[in-house]
Formats: sequence, C-alpha cells, structure tokens
Amino acid sequence: MYGEDVLKAQWRRKRVVPEVDAEPDLVVEDADSGFCGAVVGFELGAVVLEDRFGKRRNFPLTPAAFLLDGKAVTLRRPVAPQQAQRRITASGSVAVAGVKAQVAKASRIWVEGIHDAALVERIWGDDLRIEGIVVEPLNGIDDLQTEVQAFRPGRDRRLGVLVDHLVPGSKESRIVAAVTDPDVLVTGHPYIDIWQAVKPERIGFKKWPIIPPGRPWKEGVCEAFGVREPADMWRRILREVSSYKDVETPLINSMERLIDFVTESPA
Repeated sequence: MYGEDVLKAQWRRKRVVPEVDAEPDLVVEDADSGFCGAVVGFELGAVVLEDRFGKRRNFPLTPAAFLLDGKAVTLRRPVAPQQAQRRITASGSVAVAGVKAQVAKASRIWVEGIHDAALVERIWGDDLRIEGIVVEPLNGIDDLQTEVQAFRPGRDRRLGVLVDHLVPGSKESRIVAAVTDPDVLVTGHPYIDIWQAVKPERIGFKKWPIIPPGRPWKEGVCEAFGVREPADMWRRILREVSSYKDVETPLINSMERLIDFVTESPA
C-alpha cells in the first residue's frame, strides 16, 4: 500500500552532512562541476580552490556542495583566533589598553584642509589622542609663514605641518622654504591633493586620472570617475580607508615624522 519504506525515506531526509573548516591546502571537489582543488583563500564570501594546474575558481559555501574523500561535506570559513590582548590601531601601532586620551598639548599638527584632517583622523586618530596632539586644518598654505609666526613655536610648543604637492620647483616648495624656525617641521607628499594619496585600487580604479593643467583637479577627477559632486567623491574615497595600508607610503612617512617631532620631549 505504501510502496517505499516510510521509515527509510525519513532517515534519508534527516541525514546530517558534516561541516568542515576550509583550512588552507584542504583538497575538496565541487560536487556539481567536478572541479577538484586545494583551498587557497576566500573572496566575496566564496571559497577559492586551486587545481594541480594552477587554475583557480570560486565556489559559494552552500550546504553539501563539496566532496571530501568522496563524501559530501559543507565547507565553512574558519573562525580567526581572537587576540583580545593585542589590538592594532589604524596606523599600525599597538593600542595601549586602559589609557585615556590626554588633554590637548600646546604642540599642533597643521594640514591644508578638512579632507586632509579627516584622513589623518581616520588613520592616526588613536595615536594622536593618546599623545594629546590636535590636528588643525588650514585654508591652504599661502600665508603659512605669517601663520607660523602668529603661533609662536617653542621647545614645548612645536608645530608640524603637512603639505600637499611638496615637490621641487612647486609653489608649495617655495612657501615652505621660507619657514626656518627650528621648532617647526614642514613635510609633505608629492600628490596634488590628499585624495591622490589614497591607493586608487581601494576605490576600484587602476590609477588616478591625469588632469590637464589649468583645470581644477578635483572637478577633473569627478568627471573621469562619473561622479557629479566633489563632496560625493570624497565620501566615496574616505569610506574605503580603514588603515595605513590604504594610503601611499610618502604620506605615511611624512605623518610619522610629524608625530615624532611634535611629541618629542624638550631637550
């Protein structure tokens, strides 16, 4: 009357497929395609397998999608071990646990504009708060020498200045050359704007566009990337920056020099 054994059918439905951590070099076979390879990583939520010829393919981590030694398994991404006792800041420094931000010191770091300040905060904010150093945006550096004199630098009141497009022969290099106070360090990066110090691949492009002389650089970049407003482009850029690994080395080196300079104890 019933045909197939009812209890046997229920047992089949309740068969449990084991879950296996997709550890590096684990060799599995995709049940649908027959592709067999070793686990070499993950990408966009999928496991990446590499076969013996070096060919790589991505496979979603769906239940019972793989064969391990001929048996169906469900791969899962291994959980990274927690290292609660050691936290790394966005700048790559080891975070100091239990230390509150200091009251702002007299020393300062100046940057050219609010975008520069936002990027510096994103990467070096933790370090600067621990040291009690405030970052202040300027409205360009055309009056830098006058601003420095008004600041009145001293041994316990040092000033660091980060300048865009600091290259030989530039307008910026001529302005900087006039600042000779020993308690002021002016350094910078070669990029036209702080935007360009962000690695272009972080926002999905191979390189930053070349904008013809005489045209506003940010407007040219927006047009090249199909973005209407510079504010929208900047939000897109900043959203993709989470650590020092997302920016170019000249900016990192310059900021580290400035932080060391303004936090150095007076002799």
